Amino acid sequence: MKKYLVGGAVRDTLLGLEVKDKDWLITGATPEYFLNLGYEQVGADFPVFLHPETKEEYALARTERKVGAGYNGFETTFDPTVTVEDDLKRRDLTINAIAMDSEGNFVDPYGGVQDLNDKVLRHVSEHFVEDPLRVLRVARFMSRYGDLGFTVHPDTMELMKQIGINGELSHLTSERVLKELEKVFTEPNPSYFFKVLKDCDTLKFVFPEIDALFGIPQPEKHHPEIDTGIHVLMVLDQAKKIAPNNFDVMFAALTHDLGKAITPKHVLPQHIGHEESGVELVTEMCERLKVSAYTKKLAEFNCRYHTQCHTALTLKEKTIYDLYRAADAFRNPQLFKDFLLACEADARGRTGFENRDYPQAEFLDFVFEKSKYVDVQPIIAQGYKNREIADKVEEQRISNIFKNKSLHPLFLDKKAQEWKEVLQEPLKQKPDVIFSCFKSLKVDKDTELLKACMSHLDIKNDKLVQLAEKVSQLKGHIYLERGLKNIEIGIAMNQDKLSLINNYLSYKPTLKLR
Repeated sequence: MKKYLVGGAVRDTLLGLEVKDKDWLITGATPEYFLNLGYEQVGADFPVFLHPETKEEYALARTERKVGAGYNGFETTFDPTVTVEDDLKRRDLTINAIAMDSEGNFVDPYGGVQDLNDKVLRHVSEHFVEDPLRVLRVARFMSRYGDLGFTVHPDTMELMKQIGINGELSHLTSERVLKELEKVFTEPNPSYFFKVLKDCDTLKFVFPEIDALFGIPQPEKHHPEIDTGIHVLMVLDQAKKIAPNNFDVMFAALTHDLGKAITPKHVLPQHIGHEESGVELVTEMCERLKVSAYTKKLAEFNCRYHTQCHTALTLKEKTIYDLYRAADAFRNPQLFKDFLLACEADARGRTGFENRDYPQAEFLDFVFEKSKYVDVQPIIAQGYKNREIADKVEEQRISNIFKNKSLHPLFLDKKAQEWKEVLQEPLKQKPDVIFSCFKSLKVDKDTELLKACMSHLDIKNDKLVQLAEKVSQLKGHIYLERGLKNIEIGIAMNQDKLSLINNYLSYKPTLKLR
């Protein structure tokens, strides 16, 4: 009996990479030998045994013979006469067909060491075509080793293409494809996977929705890379950087622009309405691959709303509220948070935009966190019931969004600079100018924005704040109690505001700068 270290452990050792798992190949042994030692047998088709302490895998040397379609259509033979060379011959790539014995000697009958040195992914034998899953595995290895300079051997690419032509890829189950995709998204450069499949003309068999995006133009002004297929792969790699190993975000990034594939040719390179038209394609892809319900929901939401995120800084308060509500963010914000990550990846997944700031995501998150909470008890205390309560909560949240938009640094600085002179030297201003300043800073609702602008400008003026607080206390119900109605209320309220401002200007206190 002999023991050999095989597979990824040998390959990564030779590449100088960290070895995560060790798999062992055993020749000259029987299943009974391992069972008697207390090993746990796993695997229905061929015997693999787990060490009782280390849980490392020990597999008996075996051979395989193609007897049916697909990646399960093999007959396996294992007995003490199967040699290490026999076992290595059934493997996919030469770099995975290297064994090392207990003395550190390599068994390399197919030139795997040389291919590692040459940085080439090459098939072991003509039997490569018998397993369609190998097409995805080779592409996945490129997503791992592509940045190290590896390439796929032309002959191997030709065999992968032949597997597609022969229809073998149709035998891959959705579960198997999804499992491979999940592995791809853990690799350093997921885009290599799709590039290899495209180059060997098999992408259309496995991910037809992604394949259809290649060759579809976009406006060069916003997409210097032009090709939509190239764009989505750039977005995928950006998602990998922004949300490492977050499958849901990366899948949403990959599928966000599926609608561009069905844009009528006469309107290209514009893609008006691609967000909504792409949702059905996203749904179909999700259902075919059998992704989780959450993955599907996020991908659909991202497809439908990603351009709203890009234009967030110009959206009206009600539109922002509707976006939050559509994501069910007030009850569970996770989907909305992941959506923002996918949108950031989309914005950066363009040639020349890879390192651009994306303030829209931070803005929407800022406003959401500041606006989400509404105390319903005062609403109930006012006598509102059932649907009326929900309407009032919605009204309050929209009001909160309106206020907190202005408190965001991007808008706060603009607003503060607009009224800088008035806030710095209010006693030099005319009453109507201060009146306009207060109106612009929403003092009639509260003084939070005014205080924020003053703090932003490093101004301290307690008297001005006190004036604003008095103005803020002038509410409509005061005038209703006086018997005034409609326009009379507005006129009286404005007169009282101006009266307060005039009184303030007569004090002429000293302005203090912090």
